[in-house]
Amino acid sequence: MRATAYACLSFACVAFGTIAASPSVAGARSAPAQGATLDPRTAIYELRTYYAAPGKLAALNTRFREHTLGLFARHGMTNVAYWNEQPSEDHPDGRVIYVLAYPSRAAREDAWKAFGSDPEWRAVAAASEADGKLVAKVDSVFMTMTDYSPVLTLPAPTLPTPTLPTPAR
Repeated sequence: MRATAYACLSFACVAFGTIAASPSVAGARSAPAQGATLDPRTAIYELRTYYAAPGKLAALNTRFREHTLGLFARHGMTNVAYWNEQPSEDHPDGRVIYVLAYPSRAAREDAWKAFGSDPEWRAVAAASEADGKLVAKVDSVFMTMTDYSPVLTLPAPTLPTPTLPTPAR
């Protein structure tokens, strides 16, 4: 797992030299102050590996693409990068591997607690798992950047533009 963590973060540092920090939730302890920049040297990085349930990888990717990334950002998590592992003998369907960043472990805990109780997330999870769980197992590794790592640039977060309903005619 350490080799995977190193490879993923090294790739993120090189390939994604500038990575946008996520929007903050007003008043949430888990997010940097609005307009604040997450310091890549002091941030806590979390490498997460999702083992999709058999036949559920496409549905898991769809859920991330269409819902989860935005919800993570809403709760103050910085989406760093996402990958699909190439299929192997041990993991014929591959796995979803991604990195999130936080200002601290306490902020991480608060963000995940808020995310887990978010009514929109609960509805998305229930709908996407109507035909069975999408994830069989999750591995998580917490990391800090070394002093010799290429520096990531994490710009100040911006708030998303709200979508207003179209008036009925």
